[in-house]
Amino acid sequence: MARKISTEDGRAALSAVAGAADAGATPARTDLGTAVRYLLQLLAEKAPGNTVEVRVPPFGAVQVIEGPRHTRGTPPNVVETDAATWIALATGTEAWAEAAASGRILASGTRADLAALLPLRP
Repeated sequence: MARKISTEDGRAALSAVAGAADAGATPARTDLGTAVRYLLQLLAEKAPGNTVEVRVPPFGAVQVIEGPRHTRGTPPNVVETDAATWIALATGTEAWAEAAASGRILASGTRADLAALLPLRP
């Protein structure tokens, strides 16, 4: 991640995204992107490492969880999901098992289950 998102900016983006969802509207792309990157940043702070790559296209990706370092090609442990699902998982409005069962999480590798790390507490 290039630039650290402040707690104030991250919380403001999460609030804006939640407000849009409550109103049945589509959140502004900048708010959605900031919220996703902020929550990825919190995950990286909570579980530093390079074993699992968490991707939320097109907004961001981080490597987390201590263990064998990945350096080339596709990592052996990958989690990928869309922005709305990532925000729901990270904020606790949806459980990992539910999202995985519905097919909204693509997870590969033996260490690609993030259930024990979620929700985050922004």
